[in-house]
Amino acid sequence: MADLKERLLPPKPASAFTLREAASRPTASGRHPFQGVDVLEVKKRGQGLKSWIRVDTSGNSQVMEVDKFTMMRRCDLPARDLRLLDPVFVYPSTILGREKAIVVNLEQIRCIITADEVLLLNSLDKYVLQYVIDLQRKLTTTGAGEAGDVGEVWQSDNSDMNQRRGNRNFENLYSNTSPDYLPFEFRALEVALEAACTFLDTQAAELEIEAYPLLDELTSKISTLNLERVRRLKSRLVALTRRVQKVRDEIEQLMDDDGDMAEMYLTEKKSRMELSFYGDQSMIGYRSADGTSVSAPVSPVSSPPDSRRLDKSLSMARSRHESMRSTESNTENIEELEMLLEAYFVVIDSSLNKLTSLKEYIDDTEDFINIQLDNVRNQLIQFELLLTTATFVVAIFGVVAGVFGMNFEIPLFDVPSAFQWVLVITGVVGVCIFSAFVWFFKYRRLMPL
Repeated sequence: MADLKERLLPPKPASAFTLREAASRPTASGRHPFQGVDVLEVKKRGQGLKSWIRVDTSGNSQVMEVDKFTMMRRCDLPARDLRLLDPVFVYPSTILGREKAIVVNLEQIRCIITADEVLLLNSLDKYVLQYVIDLQRKLTTTGAGEAGDVGEVWQSDNSDMNQRRGNRNFENLYSNTSPDYLPFEFRALEVALEAACTFLDTQAAELEIEAYPLLDELTSKISTLNLERVRRLKSRLVALTRRVQKVRDEIEQLMDDDGDMAEMYLTEKKSRMELSFYGDQSMIGYRSADGTSVSAPVSPVSSPPDSRRLDKSLSMARSRHESMRSTESNTENIEELEMLLEAYFVVIDSSLNKLTSLKEYIDDTEDFINIQLDNVRNQLIQFELLLTTATFVVAIFGVVAGVFGMNFEIPLFDVPSAFQWVLVITGVVGVCIFSAFVWFFKYRRLMPL
C-alpha cells in the first residue's frame, strides 16, 4: 500500500515553494505583502487541472495530469457529471450510464469507467488505493484465466470443421454469464460496488457492536452520560442509514430500468460501432471493385438491375442481422448486469436491514426508558397526593388548637381530662378523614390497589 501511494502520488512543483517564499519576504518598505489568496492556486483550480489515476484493461496504472475540459472531451461527459467526482462537493451515491462512460460515485470511490480504462481522482484515501489494487488483481486474474481457456479452445486440428467448432466454442466462451467473463466496464463496476458495499457493511457491523452494550447499560442505569452517548450513536445511525438507503435505491433504480442497463454496456456499443464502420468500408470496397463510383449518384437507368438488386439484398440482410444481434446481445447483457446488480443489492439490503433492526432496538429502548420515567413520575405524584392529604389532616389539629386558644372561658377548661379527650377525638377524626381520602383515591383509580 505504501509503495503504491508513493508511486501514485504526484510530485509537488518547485514553483509553489518559490512563490510562498517570495510572498513571505518583506518588501523594501518593511511591510509584508498581501497573503490572503494564492492567485496561482486559484488559477490552477479554475483551469481544472487535476491528477487522475488511469487503469487500463491489462491492469496497468499510471498517474496523469488532465484538466476538466480535456476529460470532458475524452469521455464525452458534461460538466455536471464531473462535478459528482469532485471531492470538494458532497453528493449522494450515484451511478450514471452515458454514451461512452459510466460515472460512479459510491462513497469514497469516485471514478469514470470506459470500455478501455478506469479514471479515478488521485487521492491518498486508503479505500481508493485499495480499489486500484483490487481492480488490478481482478484484471490480472481474469486475463490469465481467459488466456488459458482460449488456448484450450484452439488445441485442435487444422481442418475446417474443427476451426468452425473452435469458433463456436470461442463465442460460447464469451457469452458465459460467469463473473470472470464479464466485460471490462462491468468488472470495474463490480469492484466499485464491492468496495462500497463492504465499506458500508463494515461500518454497520461496527455500529451494531458498539450500540447493543450501550443500550443495555442505559436500560440498567439511566444517566446523563449514557443518554448523551446514545444520542450521538443515533445521529451516526441516521446518517449511515441515509447513505446505505441511497446506494440501495440507486441499484434498485438501475435494475428496474432496462434502458439504463443497456446504456451501460460500453463494450457492446464500441464493437457495434467498429462493426458498422468495417461494414461501410467493405461496401465501399465492393462498389469500387465493381466499377461503380461511390461519390457520384447512381442512375437507375444506367445501373444494371442485378447489381441494384444485389446491393439492396445485401444491405437489408446486413441490417436485419445487426438488429437481431444487437437485440439478443442487449437482452443477454442486461441479464448479466442485472444478475451482477442483484448480488450486491442483496448485500446492501442486508446492511440496511441491520441498521433498521438497530434503529428499532433503539426506539424500543427509548420507549422502555420513557415508560420507566413515567412510572417514576406517577409514583412521585402519588406520594405528593398522600403528603397533601396528610398535611390536611395535620391542619385539623391546628384548627382545634386555634379554637381553644381564644380568650374566653368555658366549663370544659375546668375538667381535668378534657385535654386528653380533645386529642383523642381530633386524632380519630383525622384518621377517619385520611382513610376516606385514601378510599376515594383508590376508588377513582388514582392510586394502585
